[in-house]
Amino acid sequence: MLTKAWWRRAATTTALITAAVLPAVSATAIADPAPPPAPAQQARPAGTTFAEPHSGLPAPPAVGVVRTELTGLPVASPHSMNGYSRAKFPHWIKQHGECDTREVVLARDGVDVKQDEKCRAIAGTWFSEYDAKVFHASGQLDIDHIVPLANAWRSGADDWTTPERRAFANDLVHSQLIAVSGSSNRQKGDKSPDQWAPPRHAYWCTYARAWTDVKHRYHLNVTEPEKAKLGEMLDTCEE
Repeated sequence: MLTKAWWRRAATTTALITAAVLPAVSATAIADPAPPPAPAQQARPAGTTFAEPHSGLPAPPAVGVVRTELTGLPVASPHSMNGYSRAKFPHWIKQHGECDTREVVLARDGVDVKQDEKCRAIAGTWFSEYDAKVFHASGQLDIDHIVPLANAWRSGADDWTTPERRAFANDLVHSQLIAVSGSSNRQKGDKSPDQWAPPRHAYWCTYARAWTDVKHRYHLNVTEPEKAKLGEMLDTCEE
């Protein structure tokens, strides 16, 4: 069962995500301290262009580190979905001014992104890493949780508090959120890698590193088939 001590040990990391918008919430993120979000994640005045190259998904650790993380992940049967609701993972909270988590990720993952006064992406170009599709309208993109909320619930998040789930659902520091095509996100649903993997095999290495690292940092379980598939996907990495 998830203990509360590891949440307290990670107060520094959580402050990067929640201090500006959740001053009354106690520390809820986990893992080692990480650098603050890249400049492209900051809100910009309406109509400005993000001239710098897009930073994309925060880079997961190198494959050698991730293999060690994978070895240490606890293997367990999926928990019951009784009581699950997406509302128990409050997401798309305000991050900067009018910018919520979705808009921050759209700005981060796109090229030449322009926002209106409400921080909505009104122009830009996005490449969906899952299926290699290119988009010029933000409405065609979904913000995917690399480890889906329902999968996290079955893996141990059913024992978390709401603030802990909110930190997980809005994690901009670790490799948990990415802008992808709506169609690929719907195909994925809440499936684990043994049930669904990106059709673009060139992304398998990054996807497996990201999935494994998120589960490691949040002390979540994996199933035997999930762990085996992650190992297979990590084999596509160049070491």
